[in-house]
Amino acid sequence: MSAAVPGSTPLSAARIAAAVRRGERSAVEVVEQHLAVIAEGEPQIHAFNAVMDDQARRAAALVDQRVAAGDDPGPLAGVPLALKDNLCTRGVPTTCSSRILEGWRPPYDATVVTRLVLAGAIPVGKTNLDEFAMGSSTENSAFGPTRNPHDQGRVPGGSSGGSAAAVAAGFAPLALGSDTGGSIRQPAALCGVVGLKPTYGRVSRYGLVAFASSLDQIGPLTSTVADAAVALEVIAGHDPLDSTSVPEPAPRLVSRLDEGVDGLRIGVVTELMGEGIASDVRRRVEAAAEALGAAGAKVDDVSVPAVTYGLSSYYLIAPAEASSNLARYDGVRYGLRVDAPTTAAMNTATRTAGFGDEVKRRIMLGTYALSAGYYDAYYGKAQKVRTLIIRDFATAYESFDLLLAPVSPTTAFPFGAKADPLTMYLSDVCTIPSNLAGDPAVSVPFGAGDDGLPIGVQVLAPALAEATMLRAAIVLEDAMAREVST
Repeated sequence: MSAAVPGSTPLSAARIAAAVRRGERSAVEVVEQHLAVIAEGEPQIHAFNAVMDDQARRAAALVDQRVAAGDDPGPLAGVPLALKDNLCTRGVPTTCSSRILEGWRPPYDATVVTRLVLAGAIPVGKTNLDEFAMGSSTENSAFGPTRNPHDQGRVPGGSSGGSAAAVAAGFAPLALGSDTGGSIRQPAALCGVVGLKPTYGRVSRYGLVAFASSLDQIGPLTSTVADAAVALEVIAGHDPLDSTSVPEPAPRLVSRLDEGVDGLRIGVVTELMGEGIASDVRRRVEAAAEALGAAGAKVDDVSVPAVTYGLSSYYLIAPAEASSNLARYDGVRYGLRVDAPTTAAMNTATRTAGFGDEVKRRIMLGTYALSAGYYDAYYGKAQKVRTLIIRDFATAYESFDLLLAPVSPTTAFPFGAKADPLTMYLSDVCTIPSNLAGDPAVSVPFGAGDDGLPIGVQVLAPALAEATMLRAAIVLEDAMAREVST
């Protein structure tokens, strides 16, 4: 399978857009080349639930018409875009990789989709995911698993595995994912691409099918840090349609990428470097710390004690919110309906047939945690632990500008290797804490493990400090490029 556009060197989204805006390449040509790569590789990888060939060609022609007329189509002109299939796209099936949304076509676009299209990006398909974004391997999709382009016998991570695989395979230079407990960063690390979770509220969630509303956030997956910065500038900013949207304009990111890390204080989170983290992953994080130090940062260890309780807290809060959000899928309003003699029996039959095992597991966990007599003991206590995590991060950021940690405890694992739910949940031990805190974090590819598969390192930042975070990320990217070239 080709991992890039046939007959050419893979280009970043920013370079494609620059060429299209200058009239050096046509958007139609760009889209056709990427559709050819998809046609060749998709049967093996299964990154998409749907490929939007005709819509993409029409959109590309419109971009070219604007360029010919002397207009500027935007900073992402002609860039093929892959959209996680839990983002609403008007008139296009949006399934969340679940049977329960069978036949549903949203009557509107998610805000992020609207903003990217207005910036000239061209959606080419809806990507596969763990059902309702519940999983860390993209094995839980009702439509079959996505395969890691680096090793098709291994998972791409999850839940945004389709989006990460699409970028890694050269199907699209830009994809969107959602991150509730690591679902952008973990697959980015396993597939060797950049994955960015913004500050909670930085990007509108309007049109994202909800999993856990106090944790969900949308972000980009790209092949370069600069592309992630461009994409975040486009999708960020206040949206009155999202009540949790931060009332601030989109941040300036691209213009600050070259400011470097000289003088920045960066802490390596000790609690995320110990037991359970593979030795090859630890070595790459240590190498990243050395690279940041060589670039002028002041690097030291830092303790964030409460992160050790992140997994326990998350797996009460997230299922509780999921049980509430997924109550709407009742066979009455939209999606699948399994007929039965009574309404109650129809509800039960529809949800039994429509939801997969992992979704059912989390609904039951959440319903139990919220039930009378158990609310204070479980959900209430988990929220108190969340507050401790927020406080411990705040304390760490009093002494450090940024933090550094692994993304995934291991490289990509074989299909079926983590069939036990608890073993699978441990895949997110390093990513969950920043979701609970609401802070931004980015996964940057930083070499390979002992098995030759990609490893990502995680740069974490205080709320709304994406610009500083990306300065460190691009230093790591440059350091990795020098390491590879020598």
